[in-house]
Amino acid sequence: MKILLCTYWTIPHMGGVWAYMQQLKKGLEEYGHEVDLMGNGEENNIVHIVGSDKKVEKHNILPFLQAKLPPAMYPDLYSNKLLEYTEFQRYFFELAAAYIGLDQYDLIHTQDVISTAGIRRVNKTNVPMVATIHGSVAREISQQLGNIHKDSNSYIVKEYYDEMEKLGAISSDLSIVANHWLKDILIEEFGIPESHLRVLHYGFDTEGFVKQKLENVMIERPANKKVIIYTGRLVELKGVQYLLQALAKLKAIRQDWVCWIVGDGDMKTELQMLSRSLKIEDDVFFLGRQEGIPSLLAKSHIYVLPSLIDNQPLSLIEAQLAGKPCIVSNVGGLSEMVKHNVTGLLTEPKDVNGLSESLNLLLSNPIVSEILGRNAKKWGMTHWSYENGVRKLLKIYDEVTSMRKTGDEHVE
Repeated sequence: MKILLCTYWTIPHMGGVWAYMQQLKKGLEEYGHEVDLMGNGEENNIVHIVGSDKKVEKHNILPFLQAKLPPAMYPDLYSNKLLEYTEFQRYFFELAAAYIGLDQYDLIHTQDVISTAGIRRVNKTNVPMVATIHGSVAREISQQLGNIHKDSNSYIVKEYYDEMEKLGAISSDLSIVANHWLKDILIEEFGIPESHLRVLHYGFDTEGFVKQKLENVMIERPANKKVIIYTGRLVELKGVQYLLQALAKLKAIRQDWVCWIVGDGDMKTELQMLSRSLKIEDDVFFLGRQEGIPSLLAKSHIYVLPSLIDNQPLSLIEAQLAGKPCIVSNVGGLSEMVKHNVTGLLTEPKDVNGLSESLNLLLSNPIVSEILGRNAKKWGMTHWSYENGVRKLLKIYDEVTSMRKTGDEHVE
């Protein structure tokens, strides 16, 4: 088959969706399929097929869209900047996908609700569609509205993303989620039929990851210090600000540690300022984006993920495969990835005291820390099997194409 893996998000990009798409492309090609990757690029100024010259530039389409959607006729569209931006980006994405051409593919596999809804609208030849929903956009937006996007018409944005979540989840022939947390949200809050959903954990190249830790990274841990590590985006929803507050409390108890913050994002400067105000700037190192994550994990002792909401983050999978004891927030799909006191520790989101106590526990008890890490690796090496993940996904592809052949097609 010729398969299109497609996302509304920017690719290439730091983050789990892009990593998943790359690994999936490799796995599908090993089975003899031809795979293209499509998404936004160059700061959302193009939609492109990665690694090819196929692209559509935004400046060629945006004036047409603005002329068709003037403020006088569509005042609600312009009532909120986030809503306005998303709608124009969505329409641009749809038109670009139509221009690139969808009828050349035997199957389209979208990676988010926005691209799924958009591709459905322009999929005129009804190419079979599968969607993987990597998280709840509506829940994340709701969380952000409560923290950083407060204004008098925030309710309009919430209603918009709630509708987008529902529309995107139902617009495919079948939708895949990584855990029962997200499945239950889509059924109970958005009315998606259970028969439309499949739970499929991500496959991950576990053997390849383990081999990568042999790569040399020119970052060494300080002598006589244990390393606490966070890897991921530096954004509000990852909760790194609460980790820093917990580290300040930890410093009052003990000083036999350092913390590596690996990643980048729009909160980096704010987090660096927070570390200085908490007087832990000599203990916390912001390493930026790094390619050698396996090597950095191998040099670390404890992995922390203090998210406010999360689905099935790649960074946690990597930490488990590296055999690290993991301290993660008891939110979203994380409690389906970590069993408390068996493969790691769960803390409540924003619980600075609880996070500090968990860090102190693992630093004080190396035997407990070693057992949790060993259990995490044993579970992860089996649960995240790359081969099993691709085989199960191919069965879903077969299910969708069979539905089309028997006439049991998606109903608009």
